[in-house]
Amino acid sequence: MSNKPLSLSRFIAFRYVSAGKSSHLVSFMSAISIFGLALGLAILIIVLSVMNGFDKEMRQSVLGIVPHITLTSEENLSDARWQEIRATIEQNPAIVSISPVIQAIGVAATEGSHKGVVINGIDAALEAEYSAINRFMREGDLKALIDNRWGVVLGQTLANRLGVGLGDKVDLFSTSISINPITPLATFKRFDVVGVYRVGAQELDGNLVMINLAAARALFRLRTPYNAVHIRTADVLQAEMVRQEIIADLPGALRSESWVATLGAIYENIQFSRGIISFMLWLLIGVAAFNLVVSLIMIVRDKRGDIAILRTLGASPKMINHIFMWQGCFVGLTGIAIGVVLGVLGSLYVSQFATFIETTFSIQILNAEVYPIDFLPSELDLLDVAYVALGVLVLSMLATIYPAMKAASIQPADALRHE
Repeated sequence: MSNKPLSLSRFIAFRYVSAGKSSHLVSFMSAISIFGLALGLAILIIVLSVMNGFDKEMRQSVLGIVPHITLTSEENLSDARWQEIRATIEQNPAIVSISPVIQAIGVAATEGSHKGVVINGIDAALEAEYSAINRFMREGDLKALIDNRWGVVLGQTLANRLGVGLGDKVDLFSTSISINPITPLATFKRFDVVGVYRVGAQELDGNLVMINLAAARALFRLRTPYNAVHIRTADVLQAEMVRQEIIADLPGALRSESWVATLGAIYENIQFSRGIISFMLWLLIGVAAFNLVVSLIMIVRDKRGDIAILRTLGASPKMINHIFMWQGCFVGLTGIAIGVVLGVLGSLYVSQFATFIETTFSIQILNAEVYPIDFLPSELDLLDVAYVALGVLVLSMLATIYPAMKAASIQPADALRHE
């Protein structure tokens, strides 16, 4: 017997939500409430997915290639001294890999163009094992540097500027000058393009070239086996803390820098933007919930006669309260269902939609010179969807409290007198 009033409340509430020609106001206000909740929910899911995409691309793409920590020395340290330094670094349990590097500024040139670049002489085998660069190779392979001493791997943006592709030649100039009795000459060597990559970050695609260690040592005429080491940590977000730990145990002649110094501000801005935009969108959903309050109040006023008749037939104030609580719940659940579907679909296809907009209108949504990537990423997190849906449901339930109490307080005699 106790379930009958509850079942009747649900039935009447569902009839109110699905009312057709008999109540245009109820149908219209319910539709507006559902639309507002669905729109806010869908936008919030899409924005959170885009922010998750940025976070993933930063961690796995850009920070998968950029060294987490770089140690450099301007002194010509011997191989034995570098081995001591590496042994000291390896004692830190947070270190995943240590790669020897010759790091220097140079110029990449062809007959038609030239560009100042960062030249990294690398151990190709180690870099291929621990770096994410091979995931972004458009042509060739990083391991080709092992077989071809005078091979070079460069980014797609730089390759386009120089007008080269796989198998073409590129001259790399070092900053050292060869002195002869007649005139100083620039030191350069012609390299074969053995790989072209594209990450989507201007800093990498347009400014970084990689050659093997032996070629870099010859090009820059170094007497030291290498002048820097690239370090990767287990947790990229702890790189700055790890840098401070290891530098305390190393000689002061070494300079250290983590990715935070160059890309930390961008990453923090992404996180900050996520928080601000999420807050603003929750305000939008709050407005939709307030709209639900207004809608239910108007529906209560429209249904004063029905409420009075139900009270006359023996319905208790508690039952009237339940009717409008259930009505708000049905509106909220319908809005959530539509919003989740639209949000999930939007999250899955927002990248393709952004590409379509760029292609159709010849615009660039994300400029690689400003943002760390030049495309709109998206990463759908079902946990985010669940949290957002639950939050909207709670707001919907809270929005029904006042209108339901207002409906329950209506006196049959007063309501019928005004009909």
